[in-house]
Amino acid sequence: MALLTPRTDRVRTSTPPRPAPGPLPGLATAAGGVAAAWVVHLLVPAVPMLTAAVVLGIAAAHAPGVRVWVRGGARPGLTLAGKRLMRIGVVLLGLKLGLDDVLGLGWATVAMVVAVVAATFAGTLWLGRRLGLRGDQPLLIATGYSICGASAIGAVSEVSGSDEEDVATSVALVTLCGTLAIAVLPLLHHPLGLDDAQFGRWVGAGVHDVGQVVATAQTAGPVALTDAVLVKLMRVALLAPLVAAVAVSVRKRRQASAQSSAGASAQASAEPAGKRPPLVPLFVLGFLAMVAVRTTGWVPAAGLDLAAHAQELLLAAALFGLGSAVHLPSLVRTGGRVAALGLCSWVVIAGASYGGVLLTA
Repeated sequence: MALLTPRTDRVRTSTPPRPAPGPLPGLATAAGGVAAAWVVHLLVPAVPMLTAAVVLGIAAAHAPGVRVWVRGGARPGLTLAGKRLMRIGVVLLGLKLGLDDVLGLGWATVAMVVAVVAATFAGTLWLGRRLGLRGDQPLLIATGYSICGASAIGAVSEVSGSDEEDVATSVALVTLCGTLAIAVLPLLHHPLGLDDAQFGRWVGAGVHDVGQVVATAQTAGPVALTDAVLVKLMRVALLAPLVAAVAVSVRKRRQASAQSSAGASAQASAEPAGKRPPLVPLFVLGFLAMVAVRTTGWVPAAGLDLAAHAQELLLAAALFGLGSAVHLPSLVRTGGRVAALGLCSWVVIAGASYGGVLLTA
């Protein structure tokens, strides 16, 4: 009996498994990242806060002493920020766009924007698949370049069910190219023979994120900035039909996959409808609702300003969370192909938007 006592004690004193960490530590970490990004933007106004948030998230994921926390206890909250907060930010983005703004551009400019978005999306998606990029990277990169950068990538990834690493890699690439545009495009303003209004429309049609558009266009004055923001918001308006189209495609692909597997017909008929991706996601309907609200003119200027600040903070937290999921060694392994796709897509959208501006001038 004495020999059995130590063994019994060891069983009784064994450490119980620790509960999984909740989202609060990660959300607090994301809030700290947003505060740091805000400070960076104050110190260097040319760097948009959203761009700083992505870069800081990537840095946190690889910094000694921090990366263990980011990939461990903070991970649930950072993942939640990258998904849920991104949805809310996209909804509030609709308050920046009214139908009267779109109609004020003129039908020629609207047609130009649609053509540029379609050419960039289709060309990037085709080339990404030809290069053999993994998972949903071609779809996500095509979305980010053609619509509105990281916000569009987050929205499409919600309905496509994309892997978090694919989302993070795509966000990192589109953020890098958009940041380079802030420095490169102003140098081409006069050599390309563009006046201020034409330069603004070129920037609005060719630069990815809204903050990057503002930072690039403001170098040419208020006229360029106004036209750039209007054209950019027209591209943002195309986010809703693109997400709906991706949702339909995902739904059809899953149904076809289920029917092609053995005995899948019975399983598909018994599967609850709630597991199917909706034709139009709820946050896209929210985005369209906010566009309608803005069009009515009922929201006072103070309310729009408050929503704009909230939207920027939410997207910054989401982008910090996405940036913290970037794994640079994995990115390096496909870096050549990813970089080639990013460069080619950048050339396509810059060239197509430049030609479109000249044709609609």
